Amino acid sequence: MSITELQSIEQKQRILNRFVEMRSRWLTVIGENLEDDQGQVLEYWRVEKADSVIILPIQGDRLLLPKPSYRPGVGNMTLDFPGGRVEDQNAIAEIAKTILEKELGILPQAVLSLVPINSEGWAINSSFSNQKLYGYVAQIDPEYPLDRDRLGESYEISQKGIHQLLEILVCLQCRAVLLDWWINHSK
Repeated sequence: MSITELQSIEQKQRILNRFVEMRSRWLTVIGENLEDDQGQVLEYWRVEKADSVIILPIQGDRLLLPKPSYRPGVGNMTLDFPGGRVEDQNAIAEIAKTILEKELGILPQAVLSLVPINSEGWAINSSFSNQKLYGYVAQIDPEYPLDRDRLGESYEISQKGIHQLLEILVCLQCRAVLLDWWINHSK
């Protein structure tokens, strides 16, 4: 299907009314009635959220992860890559460095390179949210001393290491960024 055909279908979806809008600092929940191209009225719910970034920090031949943190959505501690909200799409690289410092204690000058995995961002759940996910790879100076109080785990960048990491990563966004990088990195 071409872009023109998709835009034509999109134009046939008409918002009839917005019956709910709840705003908070973190997100907006919206309920709307839409009329589709067949004239059928549909009830749609969606969430507007700030975009997210996940960083894969690499030092030498190892991926670094901060200590596990409590995730209210799953009610457990989980091991995740450093990440956070993106308020300004023009400053994602700077936000990523700030996150690395906050979560792993890695100062910006220790980041030798910061390369985007996906510069356009991926839709996290296109049927429900406008939120996009950006992924970055941060090469950390091999001589930089890591803060052992913040470092949770490190995994070797190898078939075995990636497999072990995938066994414990429950965050789908972390897994997606890791797998996309691994597939393209290991070519």
